[in-house]
Amino acid sequence: MKLYLDSTDNTQVLIRLGDKEFVNKVDSPRNQDVFGFFLSCLEKENLKQEDITEVEVNPGPGSFTGTRIGVTIANALGFALGIKVNGQKNPIEPIYSSAPSITPSKQTKVSI
Repeated sequence: MKLYLDSTDNTQVLIRLGDKEFVNKVDSPRNQDVFGFFLSCLEKENLKQEDITEVEVNPGPGSFTGTRIGVTIANALGFALGIKVNGQKNPIEPIYSSAPSITPSKQTKVSI
């Protein structure tokens, strides 16, 4: 069975299992539980992760966290199940809509 996963929009998750589509809309990006939603979709369809034979993920662009999590889940499933992700054996890299907003680390000088 083919799994399609799209979590690039941080207010919803789209999952397709074969011909069935599931959408989980959330009011806050903090509530976007991609893996939990994926597991609940499998349970609704009486499927196991081992039933997945192909994975396709939207690598972006999209929100930093949503895109990163979706691609990570797809790559982890591909590795664990020994199947290709987006038709390739190598891990898929996320495409972000902008650079992450990470502050530079503060270097502390220690005198000895």
